[in-house]
Amino acid sequence: MRGPSYRRRVTTSDAPHPDAGALLRARVVRADRGALHVVPDDDLGADAVRAELPRDGLLPLPDGTRVPATVGDVVDVRPGDPAHVTALHARRTAVVRDSAGRTSLEQVVAANVDVVLVVEHLDPDPDLGRVERLLTLAWRSGARPVVVLTKADLVPDPDGMAAEVAQVAIGVDVHAVSVVDGTGLDPVRALLAPGVALVAVGPSGAGKSSLVNALAGRDVMATGGRRADGRGRHTTTHRELVPLAGGAVLVDTPGVRGVGLVAAPDALDTTFADVTDLAARCRFADCAHVAEPGCAVREAVESGELPERRLASWRKLAREAAYAARRSDARLAAEERARWRRVMRDRHRQVRHQAP
Repeated sequence: MRGPSYRRRVTTSDAPHPDAGALLRARVVRADRGALHVVPDDDLGADAVRAELPRDGLLPLPDGTRVPATVGDVVDVRPGDPAHVTALHARRTAVVRDSAGRTSLEQVVAANVDVVLVVEHLDPDPDLGRVERLLTLAWRSGARPVVVLTKADLVPDPDGMAAEVAQVAIGVDVHAVSVVDGTGLDPVRALLAPGVALVAVGPSGAGKSSLVNALAGRDVMATGGRRADGRGRHTTTHRELVPLAGGAVLVDTPGVRGVGLVAAPDALDTTFADVTDLAARCRFADCAHVAEPGCAVREAVESGELPERRLASWRKLAREAAYAARRSDARLAAEERARWRRVMRDRHRQVRHQAP
């Protein structure tokens, strides 16, 4: 994604054609360079068609900002040969990650989803810190998170392991499943109501593509095994909207080695509701939970009520979210300065042209 043009205001030449009656409302199935693959928004099981994007690859939102489209977006398409995408509808929900380490831009992974499936494997042992990170991503999106623990057939006590994960997934349904023998899939299939959109997020090798195939009832995604070093293979190389049984759709996403968090204090508070509740009982409102007297958080750690790992994870994600917020503020400030420089440059040109 390009920096300065990422949120550029729509201009007259970029605005949708006034003949709005010819526009079709469509859902993005897949985004490619320079084009989108779309289906009618009222028929998500239809064959996708290709529609060209504007030259800069950006689309205007209702507030006038221009952003890249992503899978799940609702767009206006002008039929033709080729068809053209003209505008982007406001997003109900958005799964957003920070483009960690490269720029301060946010990346929308999927839009207009109702359920975020946080997919984690049981073999090897689930990474609780990663589950917490992905749950924060899910809560921030505005969609409902559900944890799906795959490869239940490879461990002796999947229910016990699921109970451990449930301790960090507060207020979230946790399902241990096996796509090999079908164990635990029924409660996940129950989510597939007509019109419901889901997205699967998780690491490579967690079995997301196998899960999508099981839910779809057919092979719609390539699957692969684990690498020699035990890490998962990237079997999904792009995001795509896949029709499922019962009229639902699911976005399968490439596996992630790391997910940068976009600042979301409310999402962190929801993911770490136990830490937040304890912090509210501290003697001092600005308690850092290090060595302050009357710190309910440290007391809970010392008594064993709150695991030290849980507190360390909360601190790590809070620092990361705060850092992402500072980077975002700096980017927005830089964009505003650049905008004013353009305004003043255009004004000076106009004055010079008007001079006798």
